[in-house]
Amino acid sequence: MSTNKREHKDGIWIIITKDRIVQFVDQPGLIRTHWSELDFAHAYEDQVEKLESHKDEPVYLLDMGAEQLTASHVESVSLRAMLMQIDISLFNLVAKAWQRTVFLRTHRFCGQCGSTMTRVDWELATLCHQCGHRCYPRVSPCIIVAIRKDDKILLAQGKPQQARQMHSVLAGFVEGGETLEQAVHREVMEEVGIRVKNLRYFSSQPWPFPHSLMVGFFAEYDSGDIVVDGKEILEASWYAKDELPNIPPKFSIAGQLIAKTLEDIAE
Repeated sequence: MSTNKREHKDGIWIIITKDRIVQFVDQPGLIRTHWSELDFAHAYEDQVEKLESHKDEPVYLLDMGAEQLTASHVESVSLRAMLMQIDISLFNLVAKAWQRTVFLRTHRFCGQCGSTMTRVDWELATLCHQCGHRCYPRVSPCIIVAIRKDDKILLAQGKPQQARQMHSVLAGFVEGGETLEQAVHREVMEEVGIRVKNLRYFSSQPWPFPHSLMVGFFAEYDSGDIVVDGKEILEASWYAKDELPNIPPKFSIAGQLIAKTLEDIAE
């Protein structure tokens, strides 16, 4: 729900324009200031939402839609670039805010009858008063798995990673009717043609690109030779700790899976 002007105090401001996050040019990262200092956003005052606090610091969300920034003291950066600048607790905050924004942007009209949807005032949902259809934020579950073979880890490069010359662990969306474990076995077989065993759960992480929940696993190599699909995965190989290619940073669950696997190998 929107807040009124008297509630706009000092705090953390997550301001979104298009699919980018606004920051001060001379202060990279999330904006921390008073509402009065955000003159470029004052036309959107009635759309400010107060979110849960972060370490007792108020947090506000403002979606400026497709607004083009003209103020010289602010700029917009990609979500991925912003996440590289902030710690994991703020990462989770931004991820939640972005997925909330995506939901509200994409559920303005009823997918069942086409009528205008209205916000439910006591939960994050939209409701069609014409046909009664209610919508909640979409969450797309994905598995991500680090596969170990003796003292090596399987790392692959997908098409989205080619430009950054990065290699990572395998991941993929869970299909309808699958368990998480079944999704691991299917994705691994489809992408690199091998079988795995001894799956162990690691952790999970919201991943706002745009609304995924990454569920991490460890697995051990079972059988087969690596044969990439050539569509999603361009190349894959087994890597020892001292010959790693460029890998994801540790704020991501992919980076954490890789780090833990290498730690286990070293023991």
